[in-house]
Amino acid sequence: METRAAAKRKATAAAPMVVVEKQHPKRQRVVLGELSNLPTATQNQRKQKLQCRKNPNLKKPSPTESIPSSSQIDQPYVSDIYEYLHDMEMQRKRRPMVDYIEKVQREVTVIMRAILVDWLVEVAEEYKLHSDTLHLSVSYIDRFLSVNPVSKSKLQLLGVSSMLIAAKYEEVDPPRVVAFCNITDNTYHKKEVVKMEADILKSLKFEMGNPTVNTFLRRFINVACDNQKASNLQFEFLSCYLADLSLLDYDCLKILPSIVAASAVFLARFIIAPEVHPWSSSLSGCSGYQPVELKECVLILHDLYFSRKAASFKAVREKYKHHKFKFVARLPSPPHIPRHYFETQ
Repeated sequence: METRAAAKRKATAAAPMVVVEKQHPKRQRVVLGELSNLPTATQNQRKQKLQCRKNPNLKKPSPTESIPSSSQIDQPYVSDIYEYLHDMEMQRKRRPMVDYIEKVQREVTVIMRAILVDWLVEVAEEYKLHSDTLHLSVSYIDRFLSVNPVSKSKLQLLGVSSMLIAAKYEEVDPPRVVAFCNITDNTYHKKEVVKMEADILKSLKFEMGNPTVNTFLRRFINVACDNQKASNLQFEFLSCYLADLSLLDYDCLKILPSIVAASAVFLARFIIAPEVHPWSSSLSGCSGYQPVELKECVLILHDLYFSRKAASFKAVREKYKHHKFKFVARLPSPPHIPRHYFETQ
């Protein structure tokens, strides 16, 4: 005999199931840069919502009115972040030896290093890697060569393995190991690249996040671009071009990345507007450098720009001759910088 509960279960199973989906209001994706964690901004938004509920006729605030500008959000932290990065760039474990080719290397020369860097610029272009990846790769190479003698036959292997690590660190979708083998015409096998990758990581003690010239360049460009909106893009590309040229010069190893970045901005402003003093009080304040402290590096970059140094290395120069970089490698410049520009204003 069927129980009452069993009959009820059977009736329920036989009846068609109706699923009522809860309707959720469609949510719009918010750009990460628009999110605000400031208490005052959150409180203002809540007050505005409450006012709108109480009075439906009240005009709702526009998104741009309720979101504080990036400068307002970043300003309390910018100085502290810069000081932290400046302290980090001076740490001995993150700096290469300024004379490692003379004291550590037996086969690697200054010219061979420049050839490798020039080739890596082409590799970065081939795989559409970010400039940060290139700068980080060269940093790894110099730091590794500072403590490990490398044969001439293994120098290219060091280059691709360093770029592999940097790509994993910086890129969203880094190239595979096989791609870096192919770019060397399969001179090295996958196992050799992976082995060198491990050797680099161990040698650098997994300290991979050191600041480079690009790290400081972004902030200096933002400050320098104030009141110069007409030439912002050209100025930015020119600064990046000079920063990339610095990678070719072994003499730049003795100079801190922040000084190289400041010097690139100084020289870029001079090339674009030679009649105007290239350094300002705002740039001096944010960088902490006076023009006289940049003189040595500015003159090195100026010689690189005029091909008075590293003239045979074309990759960086060809890269910035294209339209997408506003042809900044072809901009005319006075052959000499007036001495009084290196005096404090």
